[in-house]
Amino acid sequence: MMFRNMDDLLAFFCTFVFHTFLMIQIGEIIVAKALFENHFICDLPKCEGNCCIYGDSGAPLDDLEADLLSDNIDQIRPFMRTEGKEAVQADGAWVIDMDGDKVTPLVNREECAYVFFKEGIAFCAIEYAFEQGAVHFQKPVSCHLYPVRVTRLKQGFALNYHQWSICEPARKKGTEQGIPVFRFLKEAIIRVYGEAFYGELETIYSELKA
Repeated sequence: MMFRNMDDLLAFFCTFVFHTFLMIQIGEIIVAKALFENHFICDLPKCEGNCCIYGDSGAPLDDLEADLLSDNIDQIRPFMRTEGKEAVQADGAWVIDMDGDKVTPLVNREECAYVFFKEGIAFCAIEYAFEQGAVHFQKPVSCHLYPVRVTRLKQGFALNYHQWSICEPARKKGTEQGIPVFRFLKEAIIRVYGEAFYGELETIYSELKA
């Protein structure tokens, strides 16, 4: 293979590294190989749902999710704790964070307003309302897909694996049971990207193992 200059050589090298070592492209979606190479299963008794408590802002929301929260807040409110209700009353069903993104409001700049606690473990009132048939949408996609974080590209999206220290119990449990990140997220991935896309992930995983 001939290269006209160093820029061509560098571009080829970066593309080779990108596809061979770091990422895999499926249509307009780029998937980090870390989703296949790392293991994960939420271990709520050990992490206590701390991903709903710690962080710089609330859960990211797309425009549709923000509208759904606004339209269904009266149906969700009965499943919320007092502090969360007060935060929503003061700030609204969603807010704009410092980056200009729509997110869930917080209680005292800490946990998500939609969190409620049961035996010291944080749970999502939105998801619980869904499970009880009070609303017809689950928790925000950004929560459902975690530990995957989605980055919007000029064309398509990138799915990256986010490692957070509070999720060490999940990594340990996932490793013990041999569950890769993407397989733990099967329901969420199918919800967002469809069964065919998830099937592609299973095929890629088989090829990588071989």
